[in-house]
Amino acid sequence: MLMVKKKTETETSNKLFADQYDDEEVLYMFRKHPIVMRKGFILACVAILVGPLATLALLYLRPNSPPSVSFFFLSLLASLVLSIIIFLPSWIMWFYSYFLVTDQRFIQISRKGLFNKTVVDMNLNQIQSMNYQVAGFVATTLGFGTIMIQTYMGDLVVHDIHHPAHIVKKLAMVLREQGVEPAELLPKQGADNKEEES
Repeated sequence: MLMVKKKTETETSNKLFADQYDDEEVLYMFRKHPIVMRKGFILACVAILVGPLATLALLYLRPNSPPSVSFFFLSLLASLVLSIIIFLPSWIMWFYSYFLVTDQRFIQISRKGLFNKTVVDMNLNQIQSMNYQVAGFVATTLGFGTIMIQTYMGDLVVHDIHHPAHIVKKLAMVLREQGVEPAELLPKQGADNKEEES
């Protein structure tokens, strides 16, 4: 009993994510481009100016009793803390939203807010085709774009992916290494069998 328990604990510790199968191996992981944090970054930059601007306003409003140097540094420190608090949710959503490619599945894990998690899970043999698009000057300069994965159940469109051409190439290599046949060929094979039987 003790040996079985130790083995189970070891297998659990080797898992890279909660829903990983015992016989499943993670081959590749990637995230979206950091550009998705732009809103939080802009707000954090504005927040960091609150302290210095408050000190400057007091300097002009009360020229006879200007704020001390210690007040300036305290207000600057408060602004830094405020900017971190504002930026932290954007960083958490970016860092904990990622894509996993295993030897069996393609998994998308998305965070929206601190308590909202969405998981999209598809088998590799469901993938029919993969395309990518880089549109616009900003996307071309910073190197992000959109990946479109077509399956027989529908299309999965993922925006703001870092280096989409590299990601699509890597996914294609994984499919080739795993010997995955496109799902769109399966109905045609079934139709051919029916013709042979008739």
